[in-house]
Amino acid sequence: MAKGLEKHQAKQSQLSALGKDLTRRSGSKCELCEASGVALRPMPVPPEDEEPEVETCVFVCDTCREQLENPKRIDPAHWRCAAQSVWSEVPAVQVVAARVLDHLGKTELWAREALEDVFFEEEVEEWIAKQVL
Repeated sequence: MAKGLEKHQAKQSQLSALGKDLTRRSGSKCELCEASGVALRPMPVPPEDEEPEVETCVFVCDTCREQLENPKRIDPAHWRCAAQSVWSEVPAVQVVAARVLDHLGKTELWAREALEDVFFEEEVEEWIAKQVL
């Protein structure tokens, strides 16, 4: 069990080291809902690499993080922001937003419509398809 704890702590340390780069990239806002003035943390986008990298992480607020980690608790009203963030220039942000829209699209017409309008690069489409909410 100690080995698992050490591995987890090492990963958290690696994620924390990305904070400065993610802060610059995000402009100190949640990359998904654009909340500012709130605590932001790096979140790797699955499937995860052994070592987290800026390109494979998103900088998110606690509200977005909690809902992404518990898809049954997703609040569709909060995630209307995904219709905007799916247009981000950052592939990791596009992937998370697209997965959320796809998940919500099962019950929310606006989410289906938002996703229909977006064109993704081939590698982003492959990344989106590798895992869903």
